[in-house]
Amino acid sequence: MPLCTANMAVLDQDTSKDLVGGDGLPKLPLPALKDTLDMYLRCMKHLLTEEQFNKTQRIVKEFGAPGGVGELLQSKLMERRENEANWVYDYWLNDMYLNNRLALPVNSSPVMVFPLQNFRAPIDSLRFAAHLISGVLEYKTLLDARALPLDYARGQLAGTPLCMEQYYRLFTSYRLPGPERDTLVAQESSVMPEPEHIIVACKNQFFVLDVVINFRRLNERDLLTQLEKIARMADSEEEQLPPIGLLTSDGRTEWAESRSVLMRESTNRDSLDMIERCMCLVCLDEATGPELSDTTRAMLMLHGGGVAKSGGNRWYDKPMQCTEYLLKYMIGSPSKLVRAASVSELPAPRRLRWKCTPEIHKLLASSSDKLQRLVKNLDMNVHKFWDYGKEFIKKQKMSPDAFIQVALQLAYYRCHGRPVSTYESASIRRFQEGRVDNIRSATPEALAFVKVMTEGELSTNDTEKMEKLRGAITAQTKYTILAITGMAIDNHLLGLREIAHELKMEKPEIFKDKAHLISNQFILSTSQVPTTVEMFCCYGPVLQNGYGACYNPQSDHIIFSVSSFHESPQTSSTAFVKCLVQGLLDMKDLCSKCNSSSNLTAQRQVQTVETHTQTEINWQNKTPQRTADLTKSKQTLPQVLLKTPDLTKVEAQTQTSSQGEAQAIYKNGGKS
Repeated sequence: MPLCTANMAVLDQDTSKDLVGGDGLPKLPLPALKDTLDMYLRCMKHLLTEEQFNKTQRIVKEFGAPGGVGELLQSKLMERRENEANWVYDYWLNDMYLNNRLALPVNSSPVMVFPLQNFRAPIDSLRFAAHLISGVLEYKTLLDARALPLDYARGQLAGTPLCMEQYYRLFTSYRLPGPERDTLVAQESSVMPEPEHIIVACKNQFFVLDVVINFRRLNERDLLTQLEKIARMADSEEEQLPPIGLLTSDGRTEWAESRSVLMRESTNRDSLDMIERCMCLVCLDEATGPELSDTTRAMLMLHGGGVAKSGGNRWYDKPMQCTEYLLKYMIGSPSKLVRAASVSELPAPRRLRWKCTPEIHKLLASSSDKLQRLVKNLDMNVHKFWDYGKEFIKKQKMSPDAFIQVALQLAYYRCHGRPVSTYESASIRRFQEGRVDNIRSATPEALAFVKVMTEGELSTNDTEKMEKLRGAITAQTKYTILAITGMAIDNHLLGLREIAHELKMEKPEIFKDKAHLISNQFILSTSQVPTTVEMFCCYGPVLQNGYGACYNPQSDHIIFSVSSFHESPQTSSTAFVKCLVQGLLDMKDLCSKCNSSSNLTAQRQVQTVETHTQTEINWQNKTPQRTADLTKSKQTLPQVLLKTPDLTKVEAQTQTSSQGEAQAIYKNGGKS
């Protein structure tokens, strides 16, 4: 019986608006209007036709003109920044998640896939689940005491404290479906007590497992006892109820309508209330076979395999975001299946009941069909690249994150022969209520590099290719710094668009222009999710003709999770991974060749200098007054010979920083 935690709808938790400045973090800055408009044009020029770009340039110039619409909207955003803890948070949350009408599985909710477990018998998976739930309860204890260790930024501005508020509503938040927009519900009522139960899904049935009984938290042995009861209860065929969880896999508007139908019956209202107020949801899935590839496990986590497998054994609206903590807890804290101090005569867990009318059965059939189409459509490929990892990249004095992003650009170009708008998430948690902004990885410099690696492969020498590679990585690193310091363009443009809507203005021409549409069609949606344990993250593409590309750089290998849709004739995850692997190998060969060439040149310089120095020393016997100059020359030679050519400013700063800072910068390209 494989186990999975509830899929993670990555909804950063709501935060109270009375904490402005309370955490000591600065407010998110508001970039200058001119800077954003200039960068917007730079980001889009090579993605548009000449005619499109000329039109966009005119529209942007008019928008940013003195006394124009842009300045008015910018002034309103400045007022908003003064009055809000974070001027973009609500806009971002709605735009990124709550307004999205697509189904959560595959389209919105990423998942973390744990290392493969070797369960020899059904009881083993229940032991694992009990241990996991103990970890959840330990984590909640930290949260309740507000004792969670403070996160600090890695990469650029390493050591900067990060906003922690998103964690403290982890177990009290729920994504409520709405007909037009979802609501992120955070339980803050002083009347209603905090949840003291979790929901266990088993064989498409839902059970309430109280984790606090008689004011005492259940230990691991008690949890195992309760899980065994749940497994037996789920086996009872006469008690089987329809797989209501399937309704949560539907589009958000459809699920909102189905929920309204469910709510007509008091039995259903009670069951929904128990699910929506639970700490978390743990899914105990049916066995899926002895041989599970990483790709298969990723797909089962994303959508459960459809109605025939575990697609109904889910409740997608409940997020879970402490997976790496849980895995570390389970590795570092041996299972404590002891009988001592247990709660005697534990009451049996409760099965949630549903009253299903013919209308609900019809809705279930519709949701099931749509989930099945989604299951068949997903084209997932999880690939572990073993030729090298981040250590090799760091030896090239390059950021692993920037290096991999350029490799993704090369892979897409080789597959499709053109650049496309690319999204890479960047943390802005250095600021109050900060979440993410976008690193636009499809830079002009990246395009110049991929062109010489494809179209100009034979006509361009390695030195020029290496210059283009360094240029692409420098551009990527600079944009990363802009993003993590709150100076990127996507959140700013979103804010300008939304403030215009709030003011009931006609939508400005810049947001009706085709360039704006193209800029937000992220055909390549990417994210680095590094972990310190062997696990990986995956998610689906954001467009029907797009790719999702998540990666986890380790010391000697890189884990890639690439997704696309079979229904798109333009995409293939297998073909993309093939181009990605070839690109990574080509980039390594290029670095190795240029390093070898540089070393050979350096050796020749050393030989020449040594010969010259020997001549000087021989001559020095006749001219003693030159000794001091020659000694000085010899002392400075190694500094000249060890100087790395074409160092970017960031790399130069890295060389002068402490070892820890340097490692952090290379670790994930300035992102946290």
